[in-house]
Formats: sequence, structure tokens, C-alpha cells
Amino acid sequence: MSQTAQRFPSRRRFLLGLGLMTQVAAAPKPPIVTVLGDSITAGLGLPARDAMPAQLQAALGRLGVSALVRAAGVSGDTSGGGLARVGFSVAADTRICVVALGGNDLLQGVEPAQTKANLRGILQKLKARRIGAVLVGVGAPPAIGASYAREFNAVYPSLAREFGVPLYANILAGVNRNAALMQRDGVHPNAGGAKRIGEALAPIVAQALKARAS
Repeated sequence: MSQTAQRFPSRRRFLLGLGLMTQVAAAPKPPIVTVLGDSITAGLGLPARDAMPAQLQAALGRLGVSALVRAAGVSGDTSGGGLARVGFSVAADTRICVVALGGNDLLQGVEPAQTKANLRGILQKLKARRIGAVLVGVGAPPAIGASYAREFNAVYPSLAREFGVPLYANILAGVNRNAALMQRDGVHPNAGGAKRIGEALAPIVAQALKARAS
């Protein structure tokens, strides 16, 4: 057998391997979803694998949607804090930003008009960077004051209409009144509660990703 013939199989394997490497390199990267929020997003009291962002990623996977969900939550953050850091907390490769702020505004009695202005600023910054958004609200209970609660609860649907973004009206819907889904502090969801939130958000985020891809 000639040396050329002996070398041919090795050359062939090399070229085939090179082709496979090219295919792997060309595989599309999963879109990035960044969750900008407070302690619920940060997963206070939970390991990262049980926190809402990880649960959202898992729920998207069960829907057949490949996405990488990044946690960008800071415990204690208000809408003003989110506005101050949106430029660096939400990386440029983010396709969809889930904006989940306002709970601490509510606890601190921030004027709804100020919360609205802060959230509008966040949405404007995202829009300017061509990053899609999903807005997640917080439900203010009437016990805090009927007028305040009514004005606060109106902030989120108003902004969703203004910017044409999907809305999930209350991040703790179906969770906060169920002791089995809450931590002992009665404020933060446990792993089961975070999973419930992730599952509720997943179809909305999936649709937003689909819309951005088209």
C-alpha cells in the first residue's frame, strides 16, 4: 500500500472532525433572559437552584424553550434602585428582561407616581438598547389604604399598555396566601412558591422570546 493511501484515512478523519467542529461552533446559543428584581428574584433564603430565576429556566425547558435565565436581583431593591443599575445589571446580550420590582416600594410607602416614573425609566432604557421586556407587578392589598392600593395597582397595566409589553400583574399571585408556598417570614416564597412563580411566568416569557425572534 502506498504512503498516500495510508495517509488518506487519517486525512479523511481529520476533515470529518473539522466539519463536526464547524457544526458545533455554528449551533445557536440559547437566548438570554435577565430577571431584574429584588429579594424574590435574588432568591433570599433559598439556594440558587431553587430560586425563581432557576425555576423559570426549568419551566421554560419543560415548554420546549431553550433559554439561559440570569438572576439580577438585589435584596431590598426598590424601583429606584433598579433604575440606577439597569445599565450594568442587564447585559447587552439580554434578549428579554423580566422587570420584577415594586415590592419594596410598597413596603416603604413610596408614592405610586414615583414608582411609575422609575419603572418607566427602566423600560425606556431597555427599549433604547433594543432589549425586550416583560413587566411583573406586585399586588397592593386594600388594607394598606384603598386609595393608595388602587393607584399603585394601576401602575403596572398602565405601563404595559404604554410600552406594549407583556404583563404578569402580581408576582405572588396564588403564592402569598398559601403558607405551604411561603417561607416562615410570610414575605418570601419557598422553593415550591418560586417554582409556582416560574411556571406562571414561563408561558409569558416564552411568547416574548418568540416575538423577539420573529
